[in-house]
Amino acid sequence: MQTSFTLAQLADPDIAIANDILRKCVHCGFCTATCPTYVLLGDERDSPRGRIYLIKQMLEAGEAATEETVWHVDRCLSCLSCMTTCPSSVHYMHLVDHARAHIEETYKRPLGERLLRWLLAKLLPDPTLFRWALRGAMLARPFGFLLPGRLRGMVKMAPKALPKPSAMDAPQVFEAEGERRLRVALMTGCAQRVLDPAINEASIRLLTRHGCEVVVAQGAGCCGALTHHMGQVEDSHAKAKANIAAWIAEAEGEGLDAIVINASGCGTNVKDYGFMLRNEPEWAEHAAKVSALAKDISEVLAQLPLKPNGAAQGRVVAYHSACSLQHGQKITSLPKQLLVKAGFDVRDVPEGHLCCGSAGSYNLLQPDIATQLRDRKAEAIAGTNAEIVAAGNIGCLVQLNQGLEARGAGRPVLHSAILLDWATGGPQPKGL
Repeated sequence: MQTSFTLAQLADPDIAIANDILRKCVHCGFCTATCPTYVLLGDERDSPRGRIYLIKQMLEAGEAATEETVWHVDRCLSCLSCMTTCPSSVHYMHLVDHARAHIEETYKRPLGERLLRWLLAKLLPDPTLFRWALRGAMLARPFGFLLPGRLRGMVKMAPKALPKPSAMDAPQVFEAEGERRLRVALMTGCAQRVLDPAINEASIRLLTRHGCEVVVAQGAGCCGALTHHMGQVEDSHAKAKANIAAWIAEAEGEGLDAIVINASGCGTNVKDYGFMLRNEPEWAEHAAKVSALAKDISEVLAQLPLKPNGAAQGRVVAYHSACSLQHGQKITSLPKQLLVKAGFDVRDVPEGHLCCGSAGSYNLLQPDIATQLRDRKAEAIAGTNAEIVAAGNIGCLVQLNQGLEARGAGRPVLHSAILLDWATGGPQPKGL
C-alpha cells in the first residue's frame, strides 16, 4: 500500500512503524474471509482491509479521529485472525493498537461511553473492586430490565454465584514435589482471580506435581491488556511496569525459568511488553527479558513428563482455541496434544478460527456483535456432542458457558489446566 506521511511525521518512531506496517498490506482481501465482524456484517469497513485504510487516512491526516473511523475500529475484536491469514505478514495488532491510542487522545466520546469505559478500566483490573461490583450486579439482576442499554446487559452477564477468593493467589512460593525441574513465576491476573480462582489453584498443583517451584511474585497484578486495547497507554504501561519490576526482582534473585500465564489474552500482551516499552530506555531491556520469559502454561507443561492416572480416559472434550492463543501466540496443537496425552478424547470445534465474541471487554462494549458470535460458537460446540468444553482463556470460558446455557446445551466449560490437573491426580472438577 502506498503511504504519504511527511518526513516530519516519519520522525515519530510510532508513525514510522505504522508506515512500515501499512506498506506491507497489498489489499489482497484474504483477511476478509476470517474476520468475524466482516463475516457477520459484510461491510468492507468492518474488515481488516477496510480498517487499515481508515487508519491510514486518520494517521496521515494527523488530525482527530472521525466518528466513522472510531465506529469501525471499535468494532474490531483484536482477535488477530487476520494476522494468521495474511500472506504479507501485516502486523495488524500493532497498527490497531496505535490507532486506538490515537483515538483515545484525539476523539471525545459521548458521555455515556466515556463513563462506561472509565468504569470498566477501574473495576475489571482490580480484583477487590471487581468482586464488589459483581456482588452489586447479582443483587441488581432481578431489576435489570429497568436499567438502560449496556448496563442491563452487564447485569445480565453477572454470575449467579461468586466463588470465594483463593489464598493461593497471595504472594508466596510453592515448592516442587520431588526433584525441582524448573522455577517459574505464575501470573495470577485480575478478573480470573474473581471469576474462577480454581484455575490458578489447579495450575499451581499441576506445576508443582510435575517438578516446578512456583512463585507468586509480590507486586505483580493485571497485565494491562484491557486498558491497552482501549488506547489508554499511560495506564496499561504502568501496569506492565509493575509486573516487570516484580518478575525481574525474582529473575535476578533466585532466578526464573519462565513466567507462566494461564490466561492467553494476558499472555499475548505480556509477550508484547518488549515492543510496548521499546521507546523507554530505562524499561526496554527488562521488558524484553520478561517477554522472552513469558510462556503459556501449555508451553511449560510440554517440557514436563505428565503423569496421567487414568481418570480422564474416554471423556470427550471439545477444545476451543482462544484467539489470543492460536492467532496472538501461534499456539495451536499443543494444548490439544496435552489433553490427548492425559487421556481425553479431544474434538475440534467447527469454525475454530472465529472468535467467540468475548475479546476482553468487547462483550460489554459491543454486546450485539458479541452475542451473535457467542451463539454461533455455542451452536458449533453443541454439534460436537462433547461432554466437556475446554479452553485456555477466562474470557472465553465465561462467554462459552453463557452461550451454551442460553441455547439449553449447558455442560462443564473448564480451563485446560483444571482438566490436566484432574487427569494427573488433582480433585475432580465441579460439574463432572
